[in-house]
Amino acid sequence: MSGSWRGIQPPWAPPAATDQPTLRLYNSLTRSKEIFQPQNGKQVLWYCCGPTVYDASHMGHARSYISFDILRRILMNYFNYDVFYCMNITDVDDKIIKRARHNHLFEEYKGRSPAAAQLVQDVTAALKPFSEKLSETTDPDKKQMLERTHRSVMSALTSLQQPLPGEEITRQTEVLLDQAKDVLCDWLDDQYGSQLTKNSIFSTLPQHWEADYHQDMDALNVLPPDVLTRVSEYMPEIVQFVAKVMDNGYGYVSNGSVYFDTVKFSNSEKHSYAKLVPEAVGDQKALHEGEGDLSISADRLSEKKSSNDFALWKASKPGEPSWDSPWGKGRPGWHIECSAMAGAILGESMDIHGGGFDLRFPHHDNELAQSEAYFDNDHWVRYFLHTGHLTIAGCKMSKSLKNFITIKDALSKHTARQLRLAFLMHSWKDTLDYSSNTMESAIQYERFLNEFFLNVKDILRTPTSITGRFEKWQQHELAVNKGFGERKRAVHAALCDNVDTRTVLEELRGLITQCNTYIALEKSSKRLPNRLLLNRIATYITHMFKVFGAIEGEEPIGFPVGSASHSVNLETTVMPYLKAMSDFRESVRHIARERRVSEVLRVCDSLRDDVLPELGVRLEDHEGLPTVVKLVDRETLLKEREEKKKVTMASMIQGPGGGELWGRGGWGQARLARMKIPPSEMFRLEKDKYSKFDENGFPTHDIEGKELSKGQSKKLRKAYEAQEKLYSEYVHTLQSES
Repeated sequence: MSGSWRGIQPPWAPPAATDQPTLRLYNSLTRSKEIFQPQNGKQVLWYCCGPTVYDASHMGHARSYISFDILRRILMNYFNYDVFYCMNITDVDDKIIKRARHNHLFEEYKGRSPAAAQLVQDVTAALKPFSEKLSETTDPDKKQMLERTHRSVMSALTSLQQPLPGEEITRQTEVLLDQAKDVLCDWLDDQYGSQLTKNSIFSTLPQHWEADYHQDMDALNVLPPDVLTRVSEYMPEIVQFVAKVMDNGYGYVSNGSVYFDTVKFSNSEKHSYAKLVPEAVGDQKALHEGEGDLSISADRLSEKKSSNDFALWKASKPGEPSWDSPWGKGRPGWHIECSAMAGAILGESMDIHGGGFDLRFPHHDNELAQSEAYFDNDHWVRYFLHTGHLTIAGCKMSKSLKNFITIKDALSKHTARQLRLAFLMHSWKDTLDYSSNTMESAIQYERFLNEFFLNVKDILRTPTSITGRFEKWQQHELAVNKGFGERKRAVHAALCDNVDTRTVLEELRGLITQCNTYIALEKSSKRLPNRLLLNRIATYITHMFKVFGAIEGEEPIGFPVGSASHSVNLETTVMPYLKAMSDFRESVRHIARERRVSEVLRVCDSLRDDVLPELGVRLEDHEGLPTVVKLVDRETLLKEREEKKKVTMASMIQGPGGGELWGRGGWGQARLARMKIPPSEMFRLEKDKYSKFDENGFPTHDIEGKELSKGQSKKLRKAYEAQEKLYSEYVHTLQSES
């Protein structure tokens, strides 16, 4: 055979290798981003410090637990690690003991129903040590809170000391009891706290608040840990842990308590103390906070060889819960509990330890020291992750500043998804400012996402033939698909870069914006956008937000409608009926325009604007295109409707030149919205301003019931008459349309 054919395959070479991003995490042990390399293949052993359960969980807790939930989900569901997640509950602690005693003693006192004279006498006595405490306090936030308490108590005390009728005495007694609770609790505790001996007194409080914490986590869609440990259930393991630390030479007994010898540990060639924050060694304020309020008396502090030493086991004093140990009855120090419980579950070394930024010293540094003393190693934790602080509108969260926000408070104003989006829009390791601006950004992003999902689902519902689903790709489709690939690579690179969700959300925003532009371009040309391409992109974006924990349910595209478990069935079931209704309405509108029946057109508008939003359905009319039907949360639609009415009303009062809506680009839509409102309804929409109206809907009295002045009425009358003209023009337009 002629030619150069050789009868064999030509050589093959693989594509040139390219650098691929590798997951790096910010490790507090090095204060830099390190390549993440678990100790055992894809398995990740992870311990997270849980809450001390003595009060309601607040947004500071949410900062840590939502952030770690996001990190955990991404490692599991994006990077495909086998994460084993352990978390503790601190249910034995100085704060719990003190709060439990206070609650018990106050309820006993209140149950005795003290007479007014006795209550006045007791509160007066309790104010003496409280006033001394106030004068000695130097922390400005704490001092401000104590001063506010002192003023409230003095006001209530003065009121009860006045001559009062019987019923008023009873009421003022209850007021004083309520205002003076904290003052009385300290006073009662000083007298009777040491007499409380039943451990059950100290278990009821943490059991209640632990249950409350789990409810909050469920409401926030935070995954439960694989293992949960409670201090009260691990006393034998804690005692054994302390004993071995002593056997290894790093603990000593003093007056029935056991302390960790930081000097000896630091001098060991094997070990280093304060790996996380070495510059904080010697910070007595931080060390005292780590020991607890009940453990920093002069006699306790004098038991230590060094002021930097910390308690492994505390000899119990009267009025405290206690457990048996070789050193006498006592209870664990704060730091030892995490070491003993994490060691019991995860062994001598874990991949990740997580906690809040403020736990680095002394808590986590002391954990590291005692654990490495126990296991005789220097790698108890490979990667230490610390979530950033949370501020409230730029300020530290504090009861003294009256900006203390519980998780339930936050969830009463925003959804769990909106809170999670706010967290995703910030770095997990940096300070997050919880403010109205932060939440508004999250709400806007959620709305932006939802509109994209709804638009894509509407396009996918458009009937077409089997072969019609596979349209030829033109330049627009090729450009969108290219952008899709680039954005996916950018998302992956951002997640590899210390799980940078902030950049991820910006990349997804850019991808959606490109899709929205493409959809608008195709529709303006009377072409159907490529369904398969949009389906791929919307499914990918939905998947990413499922990975982040921001979308629940099995629906392949978008947010659930109704409950997550029934959302697919709901949309699949009702949409054919809604589409039929929408098509029927469109036919009616067409006939009404041809025959100039304005009343029918108004009824069609009312169906769209008033009736369907109450059912969680949004209709969007587009000139020359089919009406778009969207299932949206009812509360969202009603809120949108109210906001739209307020904007319209504001434009009515201001008039041309009075606001942004009257500027370039906004006049047409604003004017049309104004025209549709009957003058008899325009002021009735402002329920926060007016309380009474005449038979024509004109306001006569303000919200406080006061009659409007002539000047006010004159100004409103001008707006009313202007609206009469606009509405008349609107009705005339409907009648003349064809």
